[in-house]
Amino acid sequence: MPCLEALRRDGGEAMAILVVDQGEKPVELPAGLADRILRPGRNLGFAGGTNQGIAAAESDLVATVNDDVLVERGWTAALTRALEADPQAAAAQGVNLLLDTPGLADGCGITWNRWWQAVQVGHSESAPPADGSLREIFGVSATAALFRRDALRSVSLNGEAFDPRLISYYEDVELAGRLRAAGFRALLVPAARARHAGSATGRTMSRERWRLIYGNRWLAAARLLGRGFWPRVPRLALRDFLDLGRAARDGDGARMAGILAGWGRAVRGLPAWARRGAPAVSMTDIARFR
Repeated sequence: MPCLEALRRDGGEAMAILVVDQGEKPVELPAGLADRILRPGRNLGFAGGTNQGIAAAESDLVATVNDDVLVERGWTAALTRALEADPQAAAAQGVNLLLDTPGLADGCGITWNRWWQAVQVGHSESAPPADGSLREIFGVSATAALFRRDALRSVSLNGEAFDPRLISYYEDVELAGRLRAAGFRALLVPAARARHAGSATGRTMSRERWRLIYGNRWLAAARLLGRGFWPRVPRLALRDFLDLGRAARDGDGARMAGILAGWGRAVRGLPAWARRGAPAVSMTDIARFR
């Protein structure tokens, strides 16, 4: 598996690699690529599967790496140095590059845009130079990132870093909000580079994936914004209606069905996710990362 080969080249034998295998058939790996393989027995989604990996890991710093990511040499070391130098940083990520167009960034962190969608910072823009300065970002994309275990433990939900109810999508930006609310920050480390193929899958997205994307957006925003969520409902809804119209124009039935199903997911979930208090992160703080 190219992902694991790249990780092993980068970290050597000192790196403990744990694979969470959620496939229908057990994965078979060459000797030496993984130190442990965890098999939950069913697909828990990204959030639940990654929680199992984090719980099984023993190091103070824990990386999450998708299986469609190729980290480049020096990735782990650059992120480790950044976290060790900044005790208030809970997480760090490098520049994730588009696999087929490595001069362009897939993402340089995650944030909320003005439509209250979670977005990859700098997606499809020219990648920042590897010798660029570290900078603060709202949060890291769990596609390829390094976390401080103590920080994850301090904001955990029933002992888990990612909220397993989200299954997949928006789980990392939701975690980023909890970490920032607790006084931590996140860093972009340009010297750490990884290539990501995942952005190419959007053309074949299933109804279920769209359901999670559109539904989880409402849930994660509600937890982050508290009582500030309700005045922003019209803007969230308008974005969805615009997307629904575009999907209808393009004949994208899977996306249309997913948006509608996402609304159902949101309506059912909001009573448990909405909060009465102030935004967990100030609106000023959110806005400065747009």
